[in-house]
Order: sequence, then structure tokens, then C-alpha cells
Amino acid sequence: MNTAIDQVIQRNDTWLGRNTATVQRSLATGYRKLDEQLYGNGWPLGNTVELLSDGNGLGAMGLFLPAMEQLSQQGRWQAFIAPPYTPYAPLLEARGIDVQQVLLVHPQSRQDLLWSIEQALRSSTCSAVFAWLGAAEFRYSELRKLQLAAAGSDVFSVLFRARQAAHNHAPAALRLEMKEYRRVHILKQRGGNQYLDVNLGVEDDIPGQPQLWELPAYPAAESRQASAFSA
Repeated sequence: MNTAIDQVIQRNDTWLGRNTATVQRSLATGYRKLDEQLYGNGWPLGNTVELLSDGNGLGAMGLFLPAMEQLSQQGRWQAFIAPPYTPYAPLLEARGIDVQQVLLVHPQSRQDLLWSIEQALRSSTCSAVFAWLGAAEFRYSELRKLQLAAAGSDVFSVLFRARQAAHNHAPAALRLEMKEYRRVHILKQRGGNQYLDVNLGVEDDIPGQPQLWELPAYPAAESRQASAFSA
């Protein structure tokens, strides 16, 4: 596709008519109100999702626990690339997530970070890829390369970025902002509604299971001690 046209299509203010012949593969979020507002009624698969927040995405991980629980049944890796902290294994286990399937990757450079994300997205051995890009600036072409790597796959891919990135164009099929506790703002959605808030109530909480929205974590310096997450 022509690069200039492609960038126009990806803009937030470009409306795309729905093609009833096209079915987007999706994964239920575990939150009824959010599913109702998402095109495809769930997280888009084979595309990148951006989550923008001021807290490195840590306070938003609760949003993805139901999806991780579903994907854990596939027996494939769930890759955490450049996480600022090591996720708390007991919480994941309590939610039915097999920690032996969680793969932690710690790239040493920007180039290694992008390469690791791309390889994980292209790999059929991963069911989910969670990657932390931090507050760094990324070119549209770099993000587009990740989007292309995800295309055609069934991988659930989430890129955590700083909220300041909301002002820049990005090729992700879905861009979300976490502005408040249990409130998700849909900044961009390919083929669906945009610029709206979704309040996630307690009715979707699972009785008897942890409902924490921020994963307890060890400092990064202690990550080597989390043997349950060793690759």
C-alpha cells in the first residue's frame, strides 16, 4: 500500500466504513462494557494495541488479566518485553495464568527492543506480546514495522507508551488511555467509535480472585530472583 495513503487511513480523524465481508479476529476483554464499544467486540488480534499512561502501564495490567487467563489455555508464551518491573507470580497464578508460559525479555538497546518485539510478533510460539516502549520517541515507520509483523497472526499485542505519545500518529488498530482508575479512554479505533470513555464496573469482577489493577512487583534490580519467570 502507498505509504502516504496508508498514513491517511491510520489517522484518528479518518472515517473507515465498515465492510461487512471483513471479520476482525478478536479476543473478549472480560469487561462487557468495553467489549460493547470495541469493533469486533474484543481486543483485536493480528494488530497492535497501544496503551498510553503515566505509570509505564503498570496500573493498567489489570485490564489485561482476563485476556491473559484465556490465552494461558493455549500453552504458548506470553512475552513481556522490557517490563520496568517483574510481575508478581502469585497474583498471576491466582488468576489461572501459567507463569511457566511467561517469558521475560530485557533488551539492552533501542534497536534490540524493536527487534525483540518484531521477532516475538512473528513467532507462532507466542499468544501475547506485552512491550514497554517508555517515553522514548518512535518514528511512524518503526511502529508500522511492528504493526506489519503482527498482521496476519493471531497474537494479542500491546505496546505500553507514555501519554505524551497521544499527540503523535501511530499505526496501531486501537489506542487507549488510562486516565483514571477503571476508566478507559478510546483515543483511536480502526472501524469503530473513538474519543469516548468506558467505565469498567465491578460487575465483571471474578468472585474469589484478585481484582488488583496494579500488579505487585519487585524492583527491576531484583528481577533475577523471580525464578518463576525465568526463561
